[in-house]
Amino acid sequence: MSDTTLPVDALEEQRATDLRHAQRNAERLFREIEARGLIRSGISESRLNADIFELAKEMYGITTYWHKRIIRAGRNTLAPYAENPPDLTIGQDDILFLDLGPVFEEWEADFGRTYVIGSDPQKLKLRDDVGEAFAEGKRYFEQTPDITASQFFAHAVSLAHKFGWEFGGPIAGHLIGQFPHERIAGDKVTLYIHPGSHLPMRSLDERGRKRHWILEIHFVDREREIGGFFEELLTVN
Repeated sequence: MSDTTLPVDALEEQRATDLRHAQRNAERLFREIEARGLIRSGISESRLNADIFELAKEMYGITTYWHKRIIRAGRNTLAPYAENPPDLTIGQDDILFLDLGPVFEEWEADFGRTYVIGSDPQKLKLRDDVGEAFAEGKRYFEQTPDITASQFFAHAVSLAHKFGWEFGGPIAGHLIGQFPHERIAGDKVTLYIHPGSHLPMRSLDERGRKRHWILEIHFVDREREIGGFFEELLTVN
């Protein structure tokens, strides 16, 4: 937990440490989801969602999520965050993704991964491509110090084309931080990696602190009705 009595540099490092800790906890949660075999065919998205909620509560005592918990399978993997598609049953040869925003103590995590049940080569490629694209996007961000949110969104879209997919969402990420993180009431553009946001991503927040970002990679193939998703911290190593 941050101590506001610390010097500015130490306080910034503590914030980064707390965010890294939250992400590591999220990574452990996702590994345990796999280890326990929770991702399986024949159950509904809502059942998997409930199973994961109970696991997170067991592991960390978590009951607070800063955004809705998303489990999407099959054609629902095309849907961007804001949509609420009907509950589907996970198939025997399916693709699905998880997008969770658990709050660990007072710090937000946002973590997303894609899973494939079966051996469909295109689904496996899509799962792997979103991870590789995230890594490429992060390197590009690190190499481009003055980049704005709109420019980075355009880069995320270009990555989709490079890998042979379509970019699936209206944003490519957002701020992350201490719960609840910085927001502008009614504004779904400025503090997002959005084509209409010209905010320099390394600008300071309203309290003079570094901003930390999440990168979301969402690639889709609308003809085959499949999508893949990869999400984690962009700005804290």
